[in-house]
Amino acid sequence: MSPFTRSRQLSDPTEGGAEPDDDRATKEPAGDQPEAETPEAEPDTGAETAPDTAPEAEPDTAVETAPDTAPEAEPNTETAPDIAPEADTAVDAGPDTAPHTGSDEPPGAPKPGWFGWRRRYPRVARGVSVGTTVLAGALVLFALLVPNQVDKIEFASFVRIPAEGVLLAGLLLALPPKARRITAVVMGAFLGLVTILKFVDMGFYQILARPFDLVLDWILIENGTDFLRETFGRTGQVLAVTGVIVLFVAVLVLTTLSVVRLTRLMVRHRPVAARTTLILGTAWMTCMTLGLQIGTVPIATKGNAEFLGNRVEQVRAGLKDARVFEKQAAVDAFAKTPPDQLLTGLRGKDVLFTFIESYGRVAIDDPAMAQQTDAVLKEGTGRLKAAGFASRSGWLQSPVTGAGSWLAHSTFLSGLWIKNQQRYRNLTTSDRMTLTKYFGKTGAWRTVGIVPGVRRAWPEGKYFGLDHIYDSEHLGYHGPYFSWTPVPDQFSMEAFQRLEHGKKDREPIMAEIILASSHNPWSPIARMIDWDDLGDGSVFHRIKKEGTNPTEVWKDPERVRTEYRRAIEYSIRSLTEWVERYGDEDTVLVFLGDHQPVPTVTAGDTGKDVPITIVAKDEKVLDRVADWNWTDGLKPAANAPRWGMDKFRDRFMTAYGPQG
Repeated sequence: MSPFTRSRQLSDPTEGGAEPDDDRATKEPAGDQPEAETPEAEPDTGAETAPDTAPEAEPDTAVETAPDTAPEAEPNTETAPDIAPEADTAVDAGPDTAPHTGSDEPPGAPKPGWFGWRRRYPRVARGVSVGTTVLAGALVLFALLVPNQVDKIEFASFVRIPAEGVLLAGLLLALPPKARRITAVVMGAFLGLVTILKFVDMGFYQILARPFDLVLDWILIENGTDFLRETFGRTGQVLAVTGVIVLFVAVLVLTTLSVVRLTRLMVRHRPVAARTTLILGTAWMTCMTLGLQIGTVPIATKGNAEFLGNRVEQVRAGLKDARVFEKQAAVDAFAKTPPDQLLTGLRGKDVLFTFIESYGRVAIDDPAMAQQTDAVLKEGTGRLKAAGFASRSGWLQSPVTGAGSWLAHSTFLSGLWIKNQQRYRNLTTSDRMTLTKYFGKTGAWRTVGIVPGVRRAWPEGKYFGLDHIYDSEHLGYHGPYFSWTPVPDQFSMEAFQRLEHGKKDREPIMAEIILASSHNPWSPIARMIDWDDLGDGSVFHRIKKEGTNPTEVWKDPERVRTEYRRAIEYSIRSLTEWVERYGDEDTVLVFLGDHQPVPTVTAGDTGKDVPITIVAKDEKVLDRVADWNWTDGLKPAANAPRWGMDKFRDRFMTAYGPQG
């Protein structure tokens, strides 16, 4: 039996002056064992020192580590968890295994760290560890400082001191271990959710010029995916949605892991972390007190607290708004007016309320578009005048911008400010009378809707009181979609003529017409052709091939603005040429934009004004609105009257009522 087998032969503590390593040493009988050789006769294996050094070894450090490398191993470095199992093995192995290295590990023993890679390449592993920590810190700082609007992202935004970060660091340092670990995970996940919400806000600001509403906007996600499918196809929709989901999950997971990693780093270097937190806190208070800035960006920020505070207030306002709207909807100046006294000034006329998608003030006022749009409006005014028609124009303020056409349409028709989806749902499930319903109530008009943008069931359509609705499937169109637009505007107007307006011996018509060719993304767009060549719309297959590719157009904001302008010009020409071709003494046309286009086109303009025009051949029709002081022609002057879109219904019904 080897005298160096520790499990069977132990040194006498009274001779060596060392205490036994564990309780097992006291349980071995000494009387029957052969006398051990003296230490001087032992080979120079280092075993004789094992009993003396074993008790001094740190519990989380392997005793097999050579003396000359021991000072480099820090008990609390990130590699400690990887070598801890080896430490336990070394303690149990005894003196004869003490000199061995990891290369003599028994078969099947786990390899430390990354399948042994960290042990084989310690410097590279340490570099990767440091790099990962730096990236974790950068991600957390990004999440704390990134604004929720694309146009506010600049270098100065990321060199600020976030109050929330300083407070979180102080809290984590003060908590006991278990509470600290739980808090790090929870706060990391919460920071990820806040970052995701900021990303969603960026998209909403780019399209709707407002932040995402946590209570009311969830339905718009489905509308957004539908828009992707119609614009970029099914494959593009799937790829875009998948990419968004992967991005959101990655942000949530990575922010959580980053906060946990930084928390461990702070705990390992607690004195330095505590001093740094104190310094940053002092710097934040100083900068906040003095109002120090980098350009226009404050150095000290509490942006996340304000961001979340605004969201809480938004949720409260959304929940409260339902009660406010209910009271507003109960007030209707014409609710008790007898049918025979409604809209008497328009009896016998065909009245067309026509919405042009995204026709906003920017198309008229923006210097990059004004010249071309002005030429189209002047041309239309002249051609209508030559055909015997006069026109007056003003401005309305829409409740939305960028998108949300149905909110604008319902505001215009109901006389209520429909600014969100909650109000829209409440309106369309109520008995509130709309302009279209009042026309129907008189019994003097057949009410119809030309809605080429509707491609599936539209239960809300019944609320508007139309006798018949023609959607994209019932206009007789056999041509291609133009991106989102199912039917070109010129064909929609020709279909209205064929299906309703051109019939003989018919009753007067009130029509709600929605022209969709100017709907985002404005690529490709149709062009005007001879009305006699429209046929069933098959001719538009060739015209579409001549158009632009939306994927290419949207790479350049200036091309987007150009295509938008061309789309507006096409819609205006489709409408004015129809009036010139088919209008008569009894035609009354009211056409308007429903909202401003997306911020890519408005270039930061947050205005919500849209043009509105009344066209008629009968002078008495326009005389009734002479006191509105609108501008003659299809183009409203810059200083023309400007009303809220919800005010139009009552003013129109008053002007064309018995007292008008």
